[in-house]
Amino acid sequence: MLAKRIIPCLDVKDGRVVKGTNFEGLRDLADPVEMARFYNESGADELVFYDITASAEGRSLFADVLRRVAAEIFIPLTVGGGIRTLEDFDRVLKCGADKVSVNSGAIADPALIRAAAETYGDQCVVLSMDVKRVEGQFRLFAKGGREDTGIDAMEWAVRGVENGAGEIVLNSIDTDGVRAGFDLEMLDALASRVQVPIVASGGAGRMEDFAELFAHSGMDAGLAASIFHTRQVEIRELKRFLRDCGVEVRL
Repeated sequence: MLAKRIIPCLDVKDGRVVKGTNFEGLRDLADPVEMARFYNESGADELVFYDITASAEGRSLFADVLRRVAAEIFIPLTVGGGIRTLEDFDRVLKCGADKVSVNSGAIADPALIRAAAETYGDQCVVLSMDVKRVEGQFRLFAKGGREDTGIDAMEWAVRGVENGAGEIVLNSIDTDGVRAGFDLEMLDALASRVQVPIVASGGAGRMEDFAELFAHSGMDAGLAASIFHTRQVEIRELKRFLRDCGVEVRL
């Protein structure tokens, strides 16, 4: 059995780590380099770095901050934000990323996923989806959750995997920052449609939420931000708790 992964996420805006609720009300929390160093030493399995306004602002990701973050860690680093071309993939990988997360860029150009997978390998391409319930449908959103694309998120995930995405990060806008548990209904719907690793994002508030997540088949990793940033949940303590619950984790 593969070990389940615990992944903190740095949402970065203007070079600072921020956090909000339901993708709104962002507040400044910390320096991303300091937080990366902390998570590298705290037992995190991977780290995710999102430049959360790059796509909406139509600019490239902040490479200087990313390089400084990558220099601090020895765990896999996934990077996203403003990824629109193969050149963006190349630039981010050269800055120290291990995997590249694409969301709005793939919506604008669906061929990007296949091109990136053929160039860098499926394992490098992460399809990130910001999803919200709209009129009884799981709807795909773009530009940091600001724009309803009208696309059925589950159908989009299937297309992404067919084109070569090696992993999916499912961000539930409905549960983001609420701390009432992961969106298990949405996650189960995704797991029934794809066979690649799924990273659950949005809603973690306590250690029990992770145990409940991993009791559902198809869940490979739990991603969270605020509960780790504020030390409400310590990663090593969470892993010991999960191990006691029978969940395979790396300690």
